[in-house]
Amino acid sequence: MTLLLEREEVERFRLFLSQRLGLQFDDGKHDDLAEYVGRRIQSRGLHGFDAYLAQLQDPARSGPELRALIEELTVGETYFFRNPNHFRALESALPALAQRHPLRLLSAGCASGEEPYSLAVLVREVLSEAQVSAARIVGIDVNPALLERARAGRYSSWSLRATPVEAQQRWFVEQDRLFVLHEALRTGVVFEERNLLADDAEFWRAQAYDVIFCRNVLIYFTAEAIATLIARFARALAPGGYLFLGDAENLRGLSHEFHLHHTHDTFYYQRRGSGEPAPVRATLPALQPALAPVLDPDASWMSAIHDASERIARLSERQRDAPRAVAAPPPQPVRWDLSAAMQLLQQERYAEAEQALEALPLEAATDPDARLLAAILLTNLGRLDEAERACARVLELDEMSASAH
Repeated sequence: MTLLLEREEVERFRLFLSQRLGLQFDDGKHDDLAEYVGRRIQSRGLHGFDAYLAQLQDPARSGPELRALIEELTVGETYFFRNPNHFRALESALPALAQRHPLRLLSAGCASGEEPYSLAVLVREVLSEAQVSAARIVGIDVNPALLERARAGRYSSWSLRATPVEAQQRWFVEQDRLFVLHEALRTGVVFEERNLLADDAEFWRAQAYDVIFCRNVLIYFTAEAIATLIARFARALAPGGYLFLGDAENLRGLSHEFHLHHTHDTFYYQRRGSGEPAPVRATLPALQPALAPVLDPDASWMSAIHDASERIARLSERQRDAPRAVAAPPPQPVRWDLSAAMQLLQQERYAEAEQALEALPLEAATDPDARLLAAILLTNLGRLDEAERACARVLELDEMSASAH
């Protein structure tokens, strides 16, 4: 019978996970965490939760147990060329990047290695032999078991489900129902066990990388951890370098160190150039909750982005409330009540919704959410040229608006 934990003990364990690994577990995971910790306490022959937590917090004793915890609680789902549009976008940028200096690419949260190996394939197919030889590709992950699989370079057909047949034939050899990666690719990627939250000044030195992939990783992190990592990525990327995040992850309201790009039917970020000023509208609210459902009939991706934005907004509020030894932060932009216009939009009463929007004070003309809603209404009214101009206005106010792109 598994040891039962008190709620307060589970909360302390959740706090440890967020502080040490940056991981966030919602209330729905309470029973799973309690069951896991109770099982580990019993298997280790420890006397209660306090003894278990003390072991995790002791650097001299925590190594094996922390690794077991990581293997149990982290998600390693990935496959080759996941979100192929990201690789198409990067393919068009690689030649110019490789002309500046030897190319440096990082896969942060690489799991079993499919992502950095996909980058290695792309580099070999796009660049010259000399540029390939000079390139450095690094994959990092906190899970040592997944890294061992990555170094072995042996994959099932499920990992290659998005890989073109010609690429499979060129870069893999089938052995015992597995696909073994070409040795040149295996030796072309360096794997390191790293906790993304651990600060290493040399690894994350300024302008250390030209490309960083960190996809479907931030969705598992706390708002504080996300803010730390994005700032770290911004410092480590060379000016003009690229950051690729997952579809449910964005930087709106979090960082002004990047441009948002929309090409090849996907979104990604480019580090601002040296000395390039931040946008004039430096502080933006998170997307208004009621706006997400009207952007697209199947707005699951937008809901995920909104969830991330809400977490970022909560972090911003805590930062604003914290005592400061410097000048107070700038005033926050007004959030206008768009509910009446959105309700009319959902009822397909587009002209009335436009009138409700126009009835707002003139200052609402500088609110990106209000301008985005205007663009949606104009599209439904068939006034496409005006809708396009409205989207352009949104991007003047907030270039991170994926919906306006």
